[in-house]
Amino acid sequence: MSASPPSSRNAQYKPALAWFAASGAAWVFVLVTLGAFTTSIGAGMAFPDWPLSNGSINPEGWLTDLAMFAEHSHRLSGVTMGFITIGLAVWLWKSESRSWLRRLGWWALFVVVVQGLIGGKRVLLDATHIPGFDMSLGQILRIPHGILAQVFVCILFAIAAGLSRPWIERTQAGELPNRARKLAIISTFLIFVQLVIAATMRHNHAGLAIPTFPLTPEGGLIPAAWDFRVGIHFAHRAMALVLTLILGWLAFEIIRAKTSEGMKLAAAIMSTLLIVQVLLGAAAIWTMRNAYYTTAHVIGGACLLAATFSLTWWAHRSRLEPARSGLAPKMSAQLEAAQA
Repeated sequence: MSASPPSSRNAQYKPALAWFAASGAAWVFVLVTLGAFTTSIGAGMAFPDWPLSNGSINPEGWLTDLAMFAEHSHRLSGVTMGFITIGLAVWLWKSESRSWLRRLGWWALFVVVVQGLIGGKRVLLDATHIPGFDMSLGQILRIPHGILAQVFVCILFAIAAGLSRPWIERTQAGELPNRARKLAIISTFLIFVQLVIAATMRHNHAGLAIPTFPLTPEGGLIPAAWDFRVGIHFAHRAMALVLTLILGWLAFEIIRAKTSEGMKLAAAIMSTLLIVQVLLGAAAIWTMRNAYYTTAHVIGGACLLAATFSLTWWAHRSRLEPARSGLAPKMSAQLEAAQA
């Protein structure tokens, strides 16, 4: 039997780095929350300039005006996220032995830079109109800005998981049968598709294209009249039903499998988030897109993606880390000596 690759054999738990990565994964939800609330109250153009706000880091009146507060807080949280990501990427590069984790750190930095540029161009190009489109170029950029945020969430959670003590020190953590692993991948992919649909719907002002729930105003399940906004809204509802079924199936497969209690807890959390998310979506329609319910619905989608992605990431841990990577250094050295 050959020895484990050096990148996994030398992996050690680094508490400070692990907690820093976990803090970054938590802070991203502050950023998502402020971004979602800014969009929900229509405050994306509270300041017509960028990167400063009205030419200042501390614009006058931003603490007393809700729209200005939402947008400027979002910008400040984005800058903070940028500094956190820079620190994380450099720290991983200097101290982490696993090449895949170092690469994830650089990917996180790349994504946060691109995300910041898209956010800035969304403001600067707001008045640039494109023939044949109802939205300006700046308004269109809100869609990839929202989608890329979800990619960033997954990268940060992947890094935080890989640096955690259970990931490094446990020989088997959350193994699942093949069918459950495949279901987990499909579920994560479909949630991401749903978030793309949601971002498209949200930024095309189609959140109330079908203003009643669960039935249409005509009392049926299928809209009587169709246009793009009705279609994208209906696609969001249809995908929600698909996700309810497949995530329920995934949770069932995990609960009945011989796996860790941590994995079963993750399945329970995922199921709970799914139920809450459906209720928040209904509440957003029933309250005619109340800003707080709508923002909570956006956050819920990010949380559901993070939970399902993390579950999937853990289920495929053995592909990144050989089983021996969880052994204590002394035992690992003894095994290597015996194999020699």
